[in-house]
Amino acid sequence: MRLFTYFRSTASYRVRLALAYKGISYIPHYINLRIDEQNNDYKETNQFGLVPTIKTDQGTIFQSLAIIEYLEKLHPTPTLWLEDHFKQAQAMSIAQAICCDVHPLNNLRVLKYLSGTLGLSDEQKNAWYHHWVHEGFKPLEEQLKGVSGKFCVGDQLSVADICLIPQVYNANRFGVDLSTYPTIKRINESVLTQDWASVAVPEAQADATSL
Repeated sequence: MRLFTYFRSTASYRVRLALAYKGISYIPHYINLRIDEQNNDYKETNQFGLVPTIKTDQGTIFQSLAIIEYLEKLHPTPTLWLEDHFKQAQAMSIAQAICCDVHPLNNLRVLKYLSGTLGLSDEQKNAWYHHWVHEGFKPLEEQLKGVSGKFCVGDQLSVADICLIPQVYNANRFGVDLSTYPTIKRINESVLTQDWASVAVPEAQADATSL
C-alpha cells in the first residue's frame, strides 16, 4: 500500500494516525503542497490534486474518511468503529463535523486564495482562520462534554479522535487560543500520549524537512 501525503496536511495526518493505530505498514510518497506538486503529475493519481490518496492493488482511494473506513474493513483489529451503533453514529457525526464543517474553511488552498487572489493581509487571513476554528470548536466542545470519556465518545478510541487530533494540531500551529476548550484539549492529550501516535505526527515525517 502506498500513501500520498504531506506532513502538514490535516487530512493526511488523519490517515497516518489510523495506519499507526492499526499497525499497517505503507510506502509514503510525499506531495509538497507548498510548491503545487499536487497540480502537476500527481493529478494522474488523484484528479482532485489533494492528499491523502492511497494506492492499492485494486486502485486508488482518496478522501480521508473513505480511506479510514477502507482500512477499518481491511484491518478491523484494533478497531476505530464503536460496537454500539448509536455511539458509532455519534463518533461519525463528530468526525464529519470536523472534516466537513471546520477543516475545509481553513484548508491550505483556501488560505492561499485569500492571500493570493483576494489580496488579504496575513492578519486578515489569520482572522479568517481563527474565526472558523472557533465557530467549529465552540459547539464541538459542548457536544464532547456530553459524550466523552477518555476519548471523544466514551473511553474507546474511535474515528472521531483520529479526526480531532490533526485539527487541534493545526489550530495550535496558527496560534488559536484553545483555553476555552478544556475537553478538546484533554482528549487531544489523551491520544498523543499513546505510543503509536508519535510516528504519525507531522514532525516525524520525512518531508518535514522540506520547509
